[in-house]
Amino acid sequence: MIVKEVVINNQVGLYARPATFFIQKANEFNCSIWVEKDERRVNAKSLLGVLSLGIVKGTRIKIIADGSDEVEAIETLSNLIMTDFSD
Repeated sequence: MIVKEVVINNQVGLYARPATFFIQKANEFNCSIWVEKDERRVNAKSLLGVLSLGIVKGTRIKIIADGSDEVEAIETLSNLIMTDFSD
């Protein structure tokens, strides 16, 4: 299992279009992936789950991956966030 903490810096946070991009990328991996905010953890492959966290600009979240492609998943998803979803 790998855990990485990142800060959301894009204007709208992890909502609507950025959330959709994030979830589409997460679904490309076989491993289990979660997003955690303030001790609340949701499935990163679920749009409703991610939206329910209310992640806005400046929010610190943890991305947690567990499985055969966990390293690649963490790298890809954290890079997507660090480039403000421009990938």
